[in-house]
This record gives sequence, C-alpha cells and structure tokens, in this order.
Amino acid sequence: MLEWTDRHARYFLRGITKRTLLYTEMVTTGALVRGDAARHLDFDPSERPLALQLGGRDPADLAACAKMAEDWGYDEVNLNVGCPSDRVGAGAFGACLMAEPDVVARCVEAMRRATTLPITVKHRIGIDHQDSFEELTHFVRTVAGAGCKTFIVHARKAWLSGLSPKENREIPPLSYPTVHALKRDFPHLEIILNGGLRSLEAARVELERVDGVMIGRAAYETPYILAQSDRMIFGEASPIPTRLQVVEAFAPYVERRLSEGVALRHMTRHMLGLYHGERGARAWRRMLSDSSLLETKGAELLREAASCTGGETVRPCPEDMI
Repeated sequence: MLEWTDRHARYFLRGITKRTLLYTEMVTTGALVRGDAARHLDFDPSERPLALQLGGRDPADLAACAKMAEDWGYDEVNLNVGCPSDRVGAGAFGACLMAEPDVVARCVEAMRRATTLPITVKHRIGIDHQDSFEELTHFVRTVAGAGCKTFIVHARKAWLSGLSPKENREIPPLSYPTVHALKRDFPHLEIILNGGLRSLEAARVELERVDGVMIGRAAYETPYILAQSDRMIFGEASPIPTRLQVVEAFAPYVERRLSEGVALRHMTRHMLGLYHGERGARAWRRMLSDSSLLETKGAELLREAASCTGGETVRPCPEDMI
C-alpha cells in the first residue's frame, strides 16, 4: 500500500471504523535510520490502533526501527516479507526474503529484543518455484521459532521476475485452502488471511477458519465497506456513521493540515471511493479531483461535493456537477 495508507488516509478511515487495526505504508529501515524519521512516523493519536510496517533485512536496523515505533506510540511492528516490487527486491528485502527464512528469523529475534511491541510478519504462500506447502511450513516454523506469533498471509504466491506488483496481486491464483491448512498445522499461531477480500461478508466467512483478515485495496477503493466492521466484527453497539458524518469528521482535520501547508489534493485523493456505487459518486470524484477547485477551495469543497450525492445534503449541488 505504498503511497496509499499515509497519515491522511488513516485519519479519514478512522471516521469510518474505530476498532479496525490500521497499517502504515511500508517504510524502509533506511528511511528511518538515515532519513527524516518524523516525516514517516508522525501520526495523529486518533489513528490508533496502528501498526508500523517495515521493509528491510538488516537485524540491527530493524531493531532500531522497532524501538522507534515503540517510542512513537505504535501498537505493532510488522515486517513485510510479501512485497514483490522490483525496487524492494533490489534491496534484497520484501518477498525475496521468503527464500531466506533464517535471515527473517534473525530479524524477528533482533526486533523482539528491542521492543515489547508485538512483532508480526506479512508474507506470501510462496515465491517463484519455491511454492510447496512444505517450503511454506518450513518458513513459518523457522520464523515462529524466533518468537513471531502472528503471520499475515497473502494467499497468492509471488513471481519475483516477469510480473509487475499489480500483476502479482491478480495473476497468481488465490489459495485460501493453503492458509486454512497453515492454521490447521499451527493452531498455536495467529494466522491472518490477506488477498482478494472485497466485503465484510467475505471476511466473516473466512474468520470461521482463521484468526483474522486483512483487507487492503478494497478498503481503500471502497472505504465505506468498513462502516459496519465495528458492529459486525468487533461486536460494538455504536451507530454506523453515515457518509456525510464521515465527511464532517474529516473536515476539521483538513482545515488544520491546510493551515500547516499540506495541499488539499494530498487529502482528498484518499476520499474518492467514499460514495462508490451511490448516486452522485461521479460528481463527488470529479469535484475532489478538479485541480482548479483544489487550488482555490478548502474544507468546504468536501461538503459541496457531498451535496452532489444521493445521501444527506448540506447545500444545493452546482448544476454543472450533476
């Protein structure tokens, strides 16, 4: 979710769900150890519960970053061993690390020594021709031996050459039974399923077989699917927010960030899917993507765009936007 789940996206999502665990973009260890750590780590307290997702392979650097996560107030540190991007592979981390379970184990061990936060690992069910169930269980067993208790499993293998990251999310077939079998063989571990889930109904079905689910692009592209998660998944009795309430909750944040010099487009781009499937969704997206409006308006643009939809309105929609 690189360049997707930044702090603006996470604050926006918190207006939809309070209980769902949110993850940062994958941040490389180099960006934190040798770069501007605050730029990558700062977040609003309302974003919690929040996990920091790291990319790297050096145990000492990962340990230093895990300690930073604890100092900054994160709730979890996740090591990404599932990203198949060429940029990540060039740094010898991400999905290619599935071929080196001993290295991953040393990283987990170093991170656990550096922090009391939970250390989790996100990975694929295999890479290239190393995709047998035996190889997958060897990876999990080795990393679990270093103290990792939670594995977030993208139910697709990854091809490290020949497919783009987008193709690696779509072309290798999903194999939920492989993840189910992993839970069967490691009942003492927390196994969380990722990949292909497009609704809370599908997630609830999988929760009968695994300990948790991770929803990525569907939650970003159609964020309102999370509106019932606090009730449906976590058993909360709180009312489900309307889309307009989500807009109103985000508006003060937008105003604060605008006063700090953040461009409006950096925030509105995360909201485009809020009205997905609703009347006026096209006008909503059009207004929040219009460069002239983004340059001349502030948080009021959100309310004006919401007035073009079929839900609650706050003022008449401009005729040219209908």
